Amino acid sequence: MKMIVQIMAALAALAGASIAAAATPLQLSSDVFVERTISRNDGTKTVVLEKPKMVTPGDNLVFVVRYKNVSTATANNFVVTNPLPAAVTFDGTSDGLEVVSIDGGKSWGLLGNLRIAKENGATRAAQRSDVTHIKWNLNQPLTAGAEGKLIFRGVVK
Repeated sequence: MKMIVQIMAALAALAGASIAAAATPLQLSSDVFVERTISRNDGTKTVVLEKPKMVTPGDNLVFVVRYKNVSTATANNFVVTNPLPAAVTFDGTSDGLEVVSIDGGKSWGLLGNLRIAKENGATRAAQRSDVTHIKWNLNQPLTAGAEGKLIFRGVVK
């Protein structure tokens, strides 16, 4: 039960957090949803996204980061960085982008190119469970008033 409370606190903090965008006129907000499969009376199943009231290890989460250019000018080359709660394993992004950090945001790369140092001096390939931050480099102009969303997934540890 203590772990569930810690996970819920981490998710609440993330949902209310201001996600970094370097020197841009962006308004950012984020939401977290738990993905549930619901069985209907006719035997079919449907997948729904719900605000999490309680999560348990193995639950699939969907994180939605919304951005909007609140300026009267076009925003160019902006970066959105999102930390991943420690209680969640990264499970990909909706756009296939996987520019991530495995060291708390100090360095960045494609997951397949990153390595983790082992105690014996050897290295191993980084895995999704090693991801601490996700970064989107949005190189397309965002006109005044334009908005969009970034989606990534996670699994409760």
